[in-house]
Amino acid sequence: MKKYFLFLFALIMVTGGCRFSAGPSNPDIQSELSQEQKEKLETAYFSGGCFWCSESDFEKHSGIFEVISGYIGETEKNVTYERVSAGKTKLKEGVKVLYNPEEITYDDLLEIFWKHIDPTDNGGQFADRGLQYRTAIFYQTQEQKNRAEQSRKILEESEKFDEPIATSILPFSTFYPAENYHQDYYKKNPQEYERYREGSGRNEFIQNSWKTDPFQSSSDLRKRLTPLQYQVTQKNATEQPFQNEYWDNTREGIYVDIVSGEPLFSSKDKFKSGTGWPSFTKPIDTKSVTQVQDKNLGMTRTEVRSVNGDSHLGHIFSDGPEPTGQRYCINSASLRFIPVSQMETEGYGEFLPLFE
Repeated sequence: MKKYFLFLFALIMVTGGCRFSAGPSNPDIQSELSQEQKEKLETAYFSGGCFWCSESDFEKHSGIFEVISGYIGETEKNVTYERVSAGKTKLKEGVKVLYNPEEITYDDLLEIFWKHIDPTDNGGQFADRGLQYRTAIFYQTQEQKNRAEQSRKILEESEKFDEPIATSILPFSTFYPAENYHQDYYKKNPQEYERYREGSGRNEFIQNSWKTDPFQSSSDLRKRLTPLQYQVTQKNATEQPFQNEYWDNTREGIYVDIVSGEPLFSSKDKFKSGTGWPSFTKPIDTKSVTQVQDKNLGMTRTEVRSVNGDSHLGHIFSDGPEPTGQRYCINSASLRFIPVSQMETEGYGEFLPLFE
């Protein structure tokens, strides 16, 4: 199945793959945080093969404060990269993710994880072979375990892959930060990192596998969306004003459908309406939304829905500012915000000219 293995072997012999000697361990990043920051952060642990790649993939997303490369598993003595990579311990390469749950959810982290690995590979990941490179989700609470199992079930039911899902869901025990040389390797050695990542087959696999989102094909969106997101997008509910995620968001970027990912609105067209909901003068493209007459609540209004996701977004009114005179009153629960700094990496680079 892994048709590029012979090429990978040659690549590893030339570049060393995800294998380098290193210096002393990196101190826990939490020691550098203020008490207020510490209180907001939560942690999650994943093994996705080469930790250089996992660290890079997670750190691209807002709401994630820091990702630390390291070794996850049982308590061991004399933990070094050389011993772990040689399979002389029961540890796996992995990452510790420190994130703010007010900005990004554990479900979001799970989705990021699935979309950057080969979940069917039971012998390692891409160029790196051995049990020390097998994928796993490490849970710390029953809630994390439940969410991880649910996300794996959604992926299995999507029938996206012909082979069974091999990723383990395991209780968290011990994490050892990797040597300083490995931390932020993709930033310190970008050319070597990109050469390794491309040659390993990881980029090709991700591009070919995730052109469509298996989570969208699941018949039970309740499993992926929060209860509020589900009620708003699927049952036409309305969230509370002034108590939602984006009503006062002033950062530059675009807003996409939480269900389908299709781009809907730009921060350039967002304005303060005083209503307590995100308000826009127009969509990025009028073809991305459709208007439906809504006679609920004893009044006639014009509902706005996304074209591809068919998500309920909100309503449109004719009391907006110039130049359109329109107010697209949208529920935050229908949207996901992507800041300008992440638009390219998340596949929305074509919309960057909106902010030039």
